[in-house]
Amino acid sequence: MDTLNGLPLVAPKVTPVLDPAFRPAVLAVRAFRAQVAAAGGGVPVRLAIEQADGSVFRFDIAVLPPSHPDAAGNAAFVERFVKFLLWSRGGWKIYIDGPADLATSLKAHYVDTATGRFDADLVAFRMFDHPIEVVHTTDLPAERSVTKPLGRHLEGYRIGFDLGGSDRKVAAVVNGEVVFSEETVWDPYHKPDPQYHFDGIVDSLKKAAEHLPRVDAIGGSAAGVYVNNRVKAGSLFRGVPQDLFDARVKDLFLEVKRAWHDVPFEVVNDGEVTALAGSMSLGKNAILGIALGTSTAAGYVTRDGNITSWLNELAFVPIAFNPDAPADEWSGDYGVGSQYFSQQAVGRLLPAAGIETPGDLGLPEKLKVVQKLRDEGHAGAKKIYETLGTYLGYGVAHFADFYDIAHVLVLGRVTSGPGGDDIVNGARHVLDVEFPELASRITFHVPDEKDKRHGQAIAAASLPEVGR
Repeated sequence: MDTLNGLPLVAPKVTPVLDPAFRPAVLAVRAFRAQVAAAGGGVPVRLAIEQADGSVFRFDIAVLPPSHPDAAGNAAFVERFVKFLLWSRGGWKIYIDGPADLATSLKAHYVDTATGRFDADLVAFRMFDHPIEVVHTTDLPAERSVTKPLGRHLEGYRIGFDLGGSDRKVAAVVNGEVVFSEETVWDPYHKPDPQYHFDGIVDSLKKAAEHLPRVDAIGGSAAGVYVNNRVKAGSLFRGVPQDLFDARVKDLFLEVKRAWHDVPFEVVNDGEVTALAGSMSLGKNAILGIALGTSTAAGYVTRDGNITSWLNELAFVPIAFNPDAPADEWSGDYGVGSQYFSQQAVGRLLPAAGIETPGDLGLPEKLKVVQKLRDEGHAGAKKIYETLGTYLGYGVAHFADFYDIAHVLVLGRVTSGPGGDDIVNGARHVLDVEFPELASRITFHVPDEKDKRHGQAIAAASLPEVGR
């Protein structure tokens, strides 16, 4: 069996047709846990991750005894496990109660490796305002967290917007009904001047406002982390130099709000709005929404219909453990979600599918080529979507170890057309074959065309509460 620094790598029962080297994280984790169980239960390791507001999330795992011949895999297992926690839950202080060498190697990871430094800077420092800290202790803080309702306010004249990496969408909404919507192509990722972002947002809002007698509230979604309408981190602004980010971007949405006479205004992570849209449309909770767009957006609605303070940035969580898995262009890490659930994944699979496109063609245009070929019955294009479906099945099985999931909403530009059905059918097939216990309790959903066009906009517009 192949290994990742001693961690077992397991070939899946369902092989991605265009990626036979894929080694799912979920199977590696299960194989490692089986080794631990066979070793008498192993050595307990207690973990906690703390956020800036004092929220704490606790997890209990176990590793192999130091004398075990495969104990070298312990450090890799803990590092990949904590990385998932860091990007799914979020926080700055990591507590570890277990063998001292595991705490030492984890500390070194965030100092000595480029991917560790990226995680430490973006999550701990930029999102939670603290340098990352790894504390080896037997005195872990108690779990404490809060959930809260999000959105679902539909009364009045509202504007909803969604800012993606290749387009921005806006809608005028009257008492929950869309009366106008528009999608505008833009390229925010590599623009160094935040005025470009400001002008684009305001332009879309003005177009929607022309279709309303007044504007009672504005709600929006965008990739990134937002606290009280302030930008903590966002891929849309990654081309902006840090000094300009600090000076202009952090308060960009407060600036937009002022331009609209301080009407009730709320902007949140696009993944949260994705999950909210699914919950509102389906009338279901315990829902994980996964949007396959320029990158990967995700959000989670609890069983009681609330959101959490979790990050849910599944674009950066480990999905595959094979060390030659594709690397993310931003973080530099391998095998993370953005490379499996996005336009980037489509572009990456083009050569294996036998599809040639001009070298200067952007990812949105490459996706359009693949979608057109899929409509025409092209075998290679269908294999791309089938491969994405296999990825998604193993990804959802991995997510189920960290989320209480009853429903998975699959949407985003990549899922448009018959390829979306290929993806969902492929994911269901993986659960049926490899994870029957999950297949019996997790239902996949794809929004209908009306919800695809308007669901996100309505959910975004519903975010602000208008005082009575």
